[in-house]
Amino acid sequence: MDSVQKKQRKKSFWSIFNFAFANIGGSAVYMTFGTYFMVYVTSAMFTGVPKAEANKLIAMITGLIFIIRLVEIFIDPIIGNIIDNTNTRWGKFKPWLIGAGTISSLLLALLFSGIFGLSRVSATWFTILFIPIFITFDIFYSFRDVSYWGMVPALTEDSHERSLFTAAANFSGFGQNIVTIIIVPVVTYVTFVFTGKHNEGQPGWTAFGILIAVVGIICSLVVAFGTHEKQNALREVTKKKTSLKDMFWALSHNDQMLWTAFPYLIYGFGNAATAGLMFYLFKYVMDKPGLFWITGLIPTIAGFFTSPLYPIINKWVTRKTIYAVSMCSMILAYILLIVSTDNLAMVVTAMILYYVPQGFIFMAVILTLTDTIEYGQLKNGTRNEAVTLAVRPMLDKMSGAISNAVVGWVAVAAGMTGTATAASMTPGGISLFKLVAFWIALILHVLALIIYVFKVNISEKRHAEIVDELQHKLAAEGIGNPESTDEKGSETKVGTVSSEPVDVNIAAPVSGVTMSLSDVVDEHGHKGIAGKGIAIQPTEGKIYAPFDGKVVLVFTTKHVIGLQSDDGLEVLIHVGLGTVNMRGEGFINHLDSGQSFKKGDLLLEFNRDKIQQSGYKDTVVVLLTQGNDIVKTQYTDKKVVASGDELAKVQLK
Repeated sequence: MDSVQKKQRKKSFWSIFNFAFANIGGSAVYMTFGTYFMVYVTSAMFTGVPKAEANKLIAMITGLIFIIRLVEIFIDPIIGNIIDNTNTRWGKFKPWLIGAGTISSLLLALLFSGIFGLSRVSATWFTILFIPIFITFDIFYSFRDVSYWGMVPALTEDSHERSLFTAAANFSGFGQNIVTIIIVPVVTYVTFVFTGKHNEGQPGWTAFGILIAVVGIICSLVVAFGTHEKQNALREVTKKKTSLKDMFWALSHNDQMLWTAFPYLIYGFGNAATAGLMFYLFKYVMDKPGLFWITGLIPTIAGFFTSPLYPIINKWVTRKTIYAVSMCSMILAYILLIVSTDNLAMVVTAMILYYVPQGFIFMAVILTLTDTIEYGQLKNGTRNEAVTLAVRPMLDKMSGAISNAVVGWVAVAAGMTGTATAASMTPGGISLFKLVAFWIALILHVLALIIYVFKVNISEKRHAEIVDELQHKLAAEGIGNPESTDEKGSETKVGTVSSEPVDVNIAAPVSGVTMSLSDVVDEHGHKGIAGKGIAIQPTEGKIYAPFDGKVVLVFTTKHVIGLQSDDGLEVLIHVGLGTVNMRGEGFINHLDSGQSFKKGDLLLEFNRDKIQQSGYKDTVVVLLTQGNDIVKTQYTDKKVVASGDELAKVQLK
């Protein structure tokens, strides 16, 4: 068992590592555009253009971005639906990760070049080209982002394992913090090399855009080739195409998804405005632009601790508690910033309280959204992976649109543009800055905290119960793909090779003493199990394949495995009674859903001693799940069987 566990852990480690590594580029691209594009627009894009004309162009871009991003918000669910309906030999996510990741990165570099300097040559042509380029960038970045986060429920259905993937991705989200740390030094240095001036000029911004684009492309390739979607029955059973009408109906009827999204949107409005104006705080309010790197260093250092700690803390503390404490920390940070912005120690303390908990908040929200996928599947019968997780980037876009609009408006209204300095700021401009960046954001954070705490009910425990309920429902209805359509459009049973009844032999999957289902006594002392099948009191802790076929279902708790023979017979092997409560401890699966096997192959190992010490029974139950499709069943007369002995003969129509 140790060698198998080591192999599984190694495979899991590299899958998590590759998934996390990819977010370095993804988060860097997002931060570069979402936060610093307007800084570039207001400070360098129109250098040399008369101030009055430059302000008009800045206002034009601010308005265009705001309007375009609001319109595209409604496109994100459609993007998610397109991804959900993608079916290729490489899976549903990889084509979009590679193609959309590459295109969006290249367009980012183009935008930060001022469209090859056109911004200072012709305002008309710049405007004409800017609109389609920006829309194309935004759409393809959405495809890349939705595909990336949509992979989480495809990699595992276990809530704790999802927290590991999310924690690792959030940990590597320091890509956005690295951007904050290096953006001023890199832009300034490159500008000096090309112009001899120590400022943030166009050459520096162009070079920085190219640098981030290269990183984004590399990271998209890593996640595409370094991770693998997990094929299981929960995903396969809802693999049919989903119409836009069905998609919007499912989203609108997933109340827990909506209640999770709403406070995140409110939080995002306040947070995006604050983050977008942070550069202006250091440059125009504190007159310390050289210390702006602190706002990147603090979250970078914090990320090395908060992300690895989240899964550990989450074992003992619910994510709702983690969310609430984190939000309170950010609220305190706003209070400190409102009280004083002329005390560096106070500002740094506020930065720590502001940036450190953001990783915890993000993970709590993204994991709750991910868990609402199974909630929606159980409630509405529709599984929308990419669509549900498209909600988060859609909300980020709404926040980003507000941020870009607010930053552009505040910069112009407060006089924080062009060659302005801290000395030229007026008391009215400073007050306006604080009102938007701190006071309004504080109110929004308090509101988001109240809504999340009182309206979100999808806890880790509740999600585990939902997954168990889904799996048992699926097992009761038949574990194979319900139906498939042949080239002529007629529906046929999966695995059935003809319309004539077929005889299937089932070998004993484990050695032990046989008993009828009516004689089985469960962990509560109740006698009898409903359904068709036979039970075995095992004398060993290994389950072997009872025929040639494939695995179609593996419960997240590892104690139940669904099989389908090459002849189409479906069998559910249930190891132990009450063992669902062990949450997979003491069980090792040797095959995943979708993998084929031959009769006698080792499928599952279980620790009999641990099961009994936990107060449960280790009885193995072999269930036939196809109900009326079974014409005749004959079970063995042997009281004692060895694995591989004939256990039953089944005639399947």
